[in-house]
Amino acid sequence: MRRFVIGSARNLIESSRQKYQFERSILSSPYRFLSSSPAADSPSSSSSSSSTMAHPVSLNTINPKVIECEYAVRGEIVTLAQKLQEEIQTKPDAHPFEEILYCNIGNPQSLGQQPITFFREVLALCDHPAILDKSETQGLFSADSIERAWQILDQIPGRATGAYSHSQGIKGLRDTIAAGIEARDGFPADPNDIFLTDGASPAVHMMMQLLIRSEKDGILCPIPQYPLYSASIALHGGTLVPYYLDEATGWGLEVSELKKQLETSRSKGITVRALVVINPGNPTGQVLAEENQKAIVEFCKQEGLVLLADEENVYVPEKKFHSFKKVSRSMGYGEKDIALVSFQSVSKGYYGECGKRGGYMEVTGFGADVREQIYKVASVNLCSNISGQILASLVMSPPKVGDESYESYSAERDGILSSLARRAKTLEDAFSKLEGVTCNKAEGAMYLFPRIDLPEKAIKAAEAAKKAPDAYYCQRLLAATGIVFVPGSGFGQVPGTWHFRCTILPQEEKIPAIVTRLTDFHKSFMDEFRG
Repeated sequence: MRRFVIGSARNLIESSRQKYQFERSILSSPYRFLSSSPAADSPSSSSSSSSTMAHPVSLNTINPKVIECEYAVRGEIVTLAQKLQEEIQTKPDAHPFEEILYCNIGNPQSLGQQPITFFREVLALCDHPAILDKSETQGLFSADSIERAWQILDQIPGRATGAYSHSQGIKGLRDTIAAGIEARDGFPADPNDIFLTDGASPAVHMMMQLLIRSEKDGILCPIPQYPLYSASIALHGGTLVPYYLDEATGWGLEVSELKKQLETSRSKGITVRALVVINPGNPTGQVLAEENQKAIVEFCKQEGLVLLADEENVYVPEKKFHSFKKVSRSMGYGEKDIALVSFQSVSKGYYGECGKRGGYMEVTGFGADVREQIYKVASVNLCSNISGQILASLVMSPPKVGDESYESYSAERDGILSSLARRAKTLEDAFSKLEGVTCNKAEGAMYLFPRIDLPEKAIKAAEAAKKAPDAYYCQRLLAATGIVFVPGSGFGQVPGTWHFRCTILPQEEKIPAIVTRLTDFHKSFMDEFRG
């Protein structure tokens, strides 16, 4: 035993000696490891290295797809508007207006729209369930909001809104959404087809990620279109195949135009995978007729395209909302006949809960093997936020006749929708009275998309400023009035035409001021560049 210990000690000493000699030889060698050499950390070496080494991240080294994608509704005009707002706060007399009027984005509550009381009561109770057992709660919250909160909490593991959920969303909430879809459409809906997402945008990205394999894969998109689609197609490396809406017929969608663009793309070697339809239109606000929807469904079935339907509510009484799933089922087409994805968001409609980031997609007509891949992609993000999930279920299952909250809910909903209709009409009339401006009627969504015929001198001035003519107009409008519109060039438009998008969301009492400022500016602008 003693020999063993002595032998082990000798081996350890010899090993340490060899290691010491090795390290000395490395330190004295001209071929030293930079990471372990004291010389590498010397000031002279460091300064020499940093002066010649390029920054690891630059526009030349980031993903070119990021540079290619654009998102107009939060682009240059909005950046300028935010800068002006900061200047007004520090120096109120700096500009000829007292506030910035944001008409650039569908963000209702930022412009004064109040949330639906029932929805917020249920959310508050779910987020702080301890107050459900307090006696004061009965006097502060409606009975049906308390009951709904208990129902939802019973569906959440641990009754904790701060916990992760199933990657598709809480099963009980998906059951509620599926029941709401079935009640709306009159056709069965499967909760396993529902994927709850943080608004509609992640769902759109998920489908683009699934469908686009290379730049040889194309997605048919309407022009004008919401920039989410062009941006997501660019980010995922696909090709946007444009089809133009017909402004002369109220932004109609013609199947003949779809066929023409499809054939043109195929002749260029593009494999068109899907058709995007936005109904009501964004930025155009038109609502598709049911017969038009049937023709679109038939087109997708015949051409083997996935139908990606971005769908929203309608507020004009003469128009009715029909989901594409309802239309396809009414035509006799089932799961095996057409692949269809419907996107919905709580940011839309009368609820306007943009910041809560709730939404879902209903995925039908895909095989089990592909569905597994969609679920895998959803799982990468773990789950969508729980407040958004709850809101999506509430939107699809609001108070019913006989519930304590029904009357207040109906009054709030109808008040918002009727106000939207009045604001849209006031702005439509105002735009139509402007020289060189025409404006189609808004039938749904939150937007108007007027066309503006600009004088040739204005177009030349825009070219000199290296701006698109409608962007030049919108920048001049912002500087003179504080009104924020988005130039139509950010949404796409028929070449040679110019537009801008205006939301109808500013508070109703502010609409007259917008009309007055816009009218005065437009007259001055046209006089400046006339003839």
